[in-house]
Amino acid sequence: MDTLDDRWARLSPYATWVGPDDDRPRPAALLFHGCGGLRGHLPKYAQAARTKGWRALIVDSYAPRGWSRQFAMATVCTGLLLRGWERAGDILATIRGVSQRPDVDPSTLLLAGWSHGGWGIMEAMSADRDRIGALGVTDAENVSLEGVKATYLAYPYVGFAALNRMRPWRHCPRTLAVVAARDHLTTVRNAERIHDMVRNCGADVETWVADGTHSFDEPMTAPPMRYDPALGDEAIRRFSALLEDTAVAPAV
Repeated sequence: MDTLDDRWARLSPYATWVGPDDDRPRPAALLFHGCGGLRGHLPKYAQAARTKGWRALIVDSYAPRGWSRQFAMATVCTGLLLRGWERAGDILATIRGVSQRPDVDPSTLLLAGWSHGGWGIMEAMSADRDRIGALGVTDAENVSLEGVKATYLAYPYVGFAALNRMRPWRHCPRTLAVVAARDHLTTVRNAERIHDMVRNCGADVETWVADGTHSFDEPMTAPPMRYDPALGDEAIRRFSALLEDTAVAPAV
């Protein structure tokens, strides 16, 4: 079982930074992919963050583990490996590693997760991190979440395998929850019930029910999932607005 520092040492060589070309401490958006791995839509969100004066980090959870997309589709997407609570260890390690960089303002971080990545973020927000071995790392308690000012949850996985989906959040940042109206992995009612639970901890939660399928913003079609370019553009617009509302980023 990794320490947070060990996990970050494994993840960081495969992470992609996007942002203004300077060394000023800036807010940072940390982007976590879905179960299918890195796809073509995440760089668009990273560029949107750059436009707002933020740094963005696209975190690859598979390459450090030696997993191909095909392997992940057969194991992670089917629930055999890397459940959301284990993915949360990557998220905590990334927060810790990024917060130590001189070109990042650790007091203003945004976590963004798509499907499986959103599941991991929700686990990180709700877990008892003082428990030994929590979230698959030895020292989960050794990272502060105080700098996490917002989360962007794009059709997060909240199906039957997400056993802790109704567990109250312990850290309650501002949240934009994107629900796909035709998501084959959850009903709108189930998703909204969970987001209402998050509101109960005092979080400002905005819900957008997009008239699309799961992964509607990903440039691919794999029925029942279907790419919708217009909805994808709207998702990026709302993501950008969340960044703008979360912090007054320095000019590029």
